[in-house]
Amino acid sequence: MQPNREELSSPPDGSGQPYSARVQAAVLAGFLLASFLVAGLGGFSTVDNVDGWYSTADKAPWSPPNWLFGPVWTLLYTAMAVAAWLVWRKRTPKTRPALTAYAVQLGLNLAWTPVFFGLYPAMGTAALWLALAIIVALIAAVTVTVLYFGPISRTAGLLLLPYIAWLVFASTLNWWAAVHN
Repeated sequence: MQPNREELSSPPDGSGQPYSARVQAAVLAGFLLASFLVAGLGGFSTVDNVDGWYSTADKAPWSPPNWLFGPVWTLLYTAMAVAAWLVWRKRTPKTRPALTAYAVQLGLNLAWTPVFFGLYPAMGTAALWLALAIIVALIAAVTVTVLYFGPISRTAGLLLLPYIAWLVFASTLNWWAAVHN
């Protein structure tokens, strides 16, 4: 016998009624909104600086073209939101700490862009080193988030793995910029 739609959204521990489709859609929209709010706020720091100081900065030879960052981050922010939503749906005792870890990594994600792009004109290379410290902390925070998400929803944990890979790659770009600018 296959489970019906309501059973699929029921908490595994039987702690309450299943979420309605409307509530699930609203919460998914909320996670997407939070992700894209972080992206949008970060965009304020990059919009003037990508064509400003960053256009003449010494970049790593393996730096992708600037146009690639938008589509990659769009996919990553979407995957992050879906992963958080999948964990939220489970309503286990571990859901709250998992979503707290998610919020921490989202905050670090929000901090990196204005530090890297926005503070460089005022602080110079020190801003790039500070951004490197933030992105290393972000990698650790996302790794912790994966460790929390995985046991609750394997899919949610897997959805964050490309994010870690991209952050590790981005940290090499950040390191190069800090060393060479």
